[in-house]
Amino acid sequence: MNAARPGADVAPLSADDVRALTAAAAAGGVVLFPAEGVYGLAADPRRRDAVGRMATLKDRDPRKPSAVMFWALEDALSAAADAGETVREAFRRLLPGPVGVLVPNPGRRYAIAAGDGDALGIRVPRLLEPVDALPVVQTSANLAGGPDTLTVADLPPTIRDGCALVLDRGPRPGTASTVVDLRGLADGRGTWRVVREGAVPRSAIAAALNGLGSESG
Repeated sequence: MNAARPGADVAPLSADDVRALTAAAAAGGVVLFPAEGVYGLAADPRRRDAVGRMATLKDRDPRKPSAVMFWALEDALSAAADAGETVREAFRRLLPGPVGVLVPNPGRRYAIAAGDGDALGIRVPRLLEPVDALPVVQTSANLAGGPDTLTVADLPPTIRDGCALVLDRGPRPGTASTVVDLRGLADGRGTWRVVREGAVPRSAIAAALNGLGSESG
């Protein structure tokens, strides 16, 4: 059972949205886009200049890790190839939806996005239809430590003016994604941990991961 059902009333991105978003990111631009809970910023995870510019717009330390967003579960599974089958099964139960997962990253995949950390953050949003597109590094569209952005009008002008593309798709519900650390499932401890409870409640995460491990304190 996939746990990530809350937020189903929020219109997902269309394939055309994703193609426009990823094309602008591949050209080196920072993109404002509507995630499932709040507005976010996206850039090409292969381009240090673009990721750095995104951090500058947010007044955020560029060494701080950000999640990589994939547009298909299969692509996310490939990115987590080093994480082990238990983690991959957790992916199948939690994604797609408003859940971010942290997995071990011994191969330093997407190193620009991962920053100085030893984990890789991964997101897979729900979409209206399947789309084959390049992943993006993504973060919330706000000043570091500031309130989340629920509408384009809420966005600080300095951020909006620095974006190569703005996808305005109306207000977001204002609940950020739930973040789950799955690294304990890969190293023999058999544990997982909710780092941030958001759109998907802890109880739903526990139900989805039943049989794969226990919640750590």
